Amino acid sequence: MGTIALEGLEFFAYHGFYEEEQKIGNRYQIDIQIITDFTEAAEKDKLKATVNYGDVYKIIAEVMKEPAKLLEHIAQKVINQVRYKYPEIESVEVFVSKFNPPIGGVCTRAKVSLKG
Repeated sequence: MGTIALEGLEFFAYHGFYEEEQKIGNRYQIDIQIITDFTEAAEKDKLKATVNYGDVYKIIAEVMKEPAKLLEHIAQKVINQVRYKYPEIESVEVFVSKFNPPIGGVCTRAKVSLKG
């Protein structure tokens, strides 16, 4: 087993519980870690034997285009789509961050993680 990770993927999107958040938009960061067996890919140097980073990025970019109220929902949608594309993976952990969340005070970012 090994870990494949993409870190610091940034998007501008229109998520949020409050209506104004969905109109104004905000910056988001996604980090993802995928645990899978890539022995064949490592030994035979074949992309089809592992998880394609480009595919994972496209999945996340598509999820980020669809407005959602909660960061937890975004994380679950990413997990579901990655598992659909790569059913053989052992686990996926997704971290979703919203920069400058509207909490009434100073906060660099709100962050959730979900493993599935």
